[in-house]
Amino acid sequence: MFSSVWNFVKRHKRKFIFTGVVVGGVYFLGKYAQKKLREIQEKEATEYIAQARRQFHFESNQRTCNMTVLSMLPPLREAIVNQLNSESLTALLKTKPANKVEIWEDLKIISFTRTIVAVYSTCMLVVLLRVQLNIIGGYLYLDNSVGKNGTTALAPPDVQQQYLSSIQHLLGDGLTELMMVVKKAVQSSLGGVSLKQSLSLLEVEQQLSWIRAEVEAGSERPLSWYMLADDENALADQACGLTGNDLMTIKLLNETRDMLDSPDFTTVLSTCLDRGFSRLLDNLAEFFRPPPGDSQLSAVSVSLPLAKIIPIINGQINTICSETPSHFVQDLLLNDKVKEFAANVYETFSMPQELQK
Repeated sequence: MFSSVWNFVKRHKRKFIFTGVVVGGVYFLGKYAQKKLREIQEKEATEYIAQARRQFHFESNQRTCNMTVLSMLPPLREAIVNQLNSESLTALLKTKPANKVEIWEDLKIISFTRTIVAVYSTCMLVVLLRVQLNIIGGYLYLDNSVGKNGTTALAPPDVQQQYLSSIQHLLGDGLTELMMVVKKAVQSSLGGVSLKQSLSLLEVEQQLSWIRAEVEAGSERPLSWYMLADDENALADQACGLTGNDLMTIKLLNETRDMLDSPDFTTVLSTCLDRGFSRLLDNLAEFFRPPPGDSQLSAVSVSLPLAKIIPIINGQINTICSETPSHFVQDLLLNDKVKEFAANVYETFSMPQELQK
């Protein structure tokens, strides 16, 4: 019996060897496939966790942006009111001075100027802080990511403080320069309009459009100039004593300038300004309502003497620069283009350097 079995094996030796190789190959191939599948699954899980972590960090950063904007609005309002103080003129008018008309003319220019400056500077503040805090946010994400292994921080606390303090330019010299440009445009547009002349809401809108055109197209400087000082030159003057943190701050400022000079930034700021002036007109429309019971008139056909519009426009700064979330500020903070732009900035600066190459 054994000899017959042996003869059978010898006759089919090649088949047995081939079958063994195939079975063994399939076994090891299966093991290899399982290993690779595990590696792919682990990599996908790691990437998913990292993406979820980054998304959570981004959303948290946007809430910080919103709170920072709201906290900066009172000092912005104070800075505008201090330089364009209409309250002193209003108090003076109550004393019935001899030069009453002259004071009213000054009040006209200052009231329109400070409200228009409030719209511009609030929009600038919203978009500039979105850029700055998402650049910092991106670097902080990288600093806190697994794998940094003690390497030099991209955004240490001292650098963050030095970099974010550059916002003071918008509340200081930049704001002063903006006021001068806007005041000149207001004087050009409204200077010759009599206090007794009646204006409809549509005519007020036309005046605002003319002023915007002169500010945005007639100025030698881009709007971004009012937002960020050339601090690099100030630091470079001390070149021999520059610290590592100073160099990091200069890098952040240069990256911010690049963002402010980009077409995307210009588009987002323009969108915010359009929305801001539209919301201002919505607020003014409340005062152009026809008398109760007069069904023949609409808000479009109602006109008010300029002298009555002045106190209305003068008070708008309290709504525009309100620390409590007003419709004006919410329109800007929740704008889809602002959100998308913020996401793109964060995405750019939270990406590891090796993946950007």
